[in-house]
Amino acid sequence: MKSEKLNRDFSAAVEYVNSYTEPLPADLLLKLYAYYKIANKNKNHPGSTTPLINAFKANALIQAKNIGREKAMKEYIKLVKKEIKR
Repeated sequence: MKSEKLNRDFSAAVEYVNSYTEPLPADLLLKLYAYYKIANKNKNHPGSTTPLINAFKANALIQAKNIGREKAMKEYIKLVKKEIKR
């Protein structure tokens, strides 16, 4: 996938998720969170005021730590297409 197309597709997928109004499973949200953070090179620690939520987010990031930015974008897009858009 070319870089420009990948960036467009990723932005569209993020926009779709941000505008989605139905509840989504927590495990899906955590995967999306991790892929989004990696794709955007965001190294900040999870910022929830709830320690348990921070722990789940940190765990999701640890599970996805070995993938690169491009792969994270592709995985995010794939998850949106497979699990949300159906």
